[in-house]
Amino acid sequence: MDGKPVAVALVLYLVSMAGSEGKALEKTDGRRSQCQCISTHSKFIPPKTIQDVRLSQRGPHCKNVEIIATLKDGREVCVEPTAPWVRLILKALLARARDNVESPVKEKSRKNKPWISASI
Repeated sequence: MDGKPVAVALVLYLVSMAGSEGKALEKTDGRRSQCQCISTHSKFIPPKTIQDVRLSQRGPHCKNVEIIATLKDGREVCVEPTAPWVRLILKALLARARDNVESPVKEKSRKNKPWISASI
């Protein structure tokens, strides 16, 4: 038995999986009737490269909690909600949002940390 077809299939599989890590589905008509994330990314993403974070609770549209980070280069990445670094970022964002409600922060001071401007 020749191992060449198996090796080719394995290489094709690995190449396809490398490109699908943490992808978000495109929005079709504004209504979310399904999960937005087809896979999640658990490796650390430096906060300074994150422009925005969206949190989608589980519900009739999707059984999963979804966290979609928009990077400064425009890419949307679905991150793993249980990853320790994601939890730390969410905790910081929630604390910052709570502080903003209690005492608004000037836009000038927020420019130093753009990843805190979350849509939570």
